[in-house]
Amino acid sequence: QVQLVESGGGLVQAGGSLRLSCAASARTFTNYAMGWFRQSPGKEREFVAAISYSGYNTYYQDSVKGRCTISRDNAKNTVYLQMNSLKPEDTAVYSCNAHRGVTDYWGQGTQVTVSS
Repeated sequence: QVQLVESGGGLVQAGGSLRLSCAASARTFTNYAMGWFRQSPGKEREFVAAISYSGYNTYYQDSVKGRCTISRDNAKNTVYLQMNSLKPEDTAVYSCNAHRGVTDYWGQGTQVTVSS
């Protein structure tokens, strides 16, 4: 069982920045690929970014490429999402995901609101 706790969300003006953090309880954190997803009211959850076990490979949704950076600190069991040049359409609940094989764990999410 892996517990994920997100933090760092909040209210920011368009063009601003936020850094989301996700702390994982897993003793074998490096066994999991980590990702960020988001969900806006009335919409399905969508992929934002992911990072491989080692951190060498990263993947992004096209709409956030160049504005967001995912990273992980395996010594701290933490994954980050740095978001810059935020837009109102980035407003959503952002959730952390730990993935290994057919198993996925999810955090509760943190609200990000971008005002215009």
